[in-house]
Amino acid sequence: MVVKVLVVDDSGFFRRRVSEILSADPSIQVVGTATNGKEAIDQALALKPDVITMDYEMPMMDGITAVRHIMQRCPTPVLMFSSLTHEGARVTLDALDAGAVDFLPKNFEDISRNPEKVKQLLCEKVHSISRSNRRFSSVPAAAPVATPTPASSSYTSPAPAPVRTTPVASRAPAPAHASVSTSGAPKRKAYKLVAIGTSTGGPVALQRVLTQLPANFPAPIVLIQHMPAAFTKAFAERLDKLCQISVKEAEDGDILRPGLALLAPGGKQMMIDGRGAVKILPGDERLNYKPCVDITFGSAAKSYGDKVLAVVLTGMGADGREGARLLKQGGSAIWAQDEASCVIYGMPMAIVKAELADAVYSLDEIGKHLVEACL
Repeated sequence: MVVKVLVVDDSGFFRRRVSEILSADPSIQVVGTATNGKEAIDQALALKPDVITMDYEMPMMDGITAVRHIMQRCPTPVLMFSSLTHEGARVTLDALDAGAVDFLPKNFEDISRNPEKVKQLLCEKVHSISRSNRRFSSVPAAAPVATPTPASSSYTSPAPAPVRTTPVASRAPAPAHASVSTSGAPKRKAYKLVAIGTSTGGPVALQRVLTQLPANFPAPIVLIQHMPAAFTKAFAERLDKLCQISVKEAEDGDILRPGLALLAPGGKQMMIDGRGAVKILPGDERLNYKPCVDITFGSAAKSYGDKVLAVVLTGMGADGREGARLLKQGGSAIWAQDEASCVIYGMPMAIVKAELADAVYSLDEIGKHLVEACL
């Protein structure tokens, strides 16, 4: 099946280059382009693409406002392009809140220097988020958003607006071969660590889980989110402002403590030792993910035995499965997000198919169950 893509960017060079890269894939068809957010909305309504690639800073209407309108009028998976700056990270997180599914750094040098790598990554992202399209068909229409005045060249974050949320089933049925709890409260235990791994869809998912935790949450938390180095500090700052618990980007030597969530820094690896100290190591080029969920989960298994509660949230691929296997062998508990509430049911599916999940919960239940299990 051919994936139809609408390319939105005010740069003629970038529109052409993205279109060329995507069109080189025989299973992707660029059905249209747009130069600003208003055109993007009109083209999305007219062309009904499977995926939209979206810049955020454009004349007439910025990308985030366009995403909000599109999610209300014709919900479509959106892949944002963002700059590798702290401000670019902040704006990208706003776009994900508005309903975008995923993002890619907008790096002109990489396009010139590594065209094959860029082509592979971009096409993989488009194919991946196109598979989340079925989750958009039943999104209820939100209240209309007022059209803003023409955007200036400097972007300012829009006021909060209704955001797209994936439909959530109360509990997804477990596969017949898996012994998985999908109902009832989890068993309470004196966990020494909660470890959460995620990828595509993770920033919004983590926000929804962590904002349900009280300030006196008794277990330390580590977070592993696939994200570039320039983005994790801004993401940690955002979570810290929204949550009752404290959240910070992890640094080498940080000590785990109750009520604190440490986010693995992008481009590096995070490990935990038996004294509760965090070790931050350089990203290994041989590993696909930096940070890698398997690395952190594996170190937690070695250091904490059966006292870890690991949670695998939405994301493509299978990162976390082998680390979860080590945790399971040590007697720790593994939870997976259910398919219905995932943006991409890849990482949690890998956990369930490997029969490693002790429980499968919808996204909106996970925070509540963490409180029940740990308090």
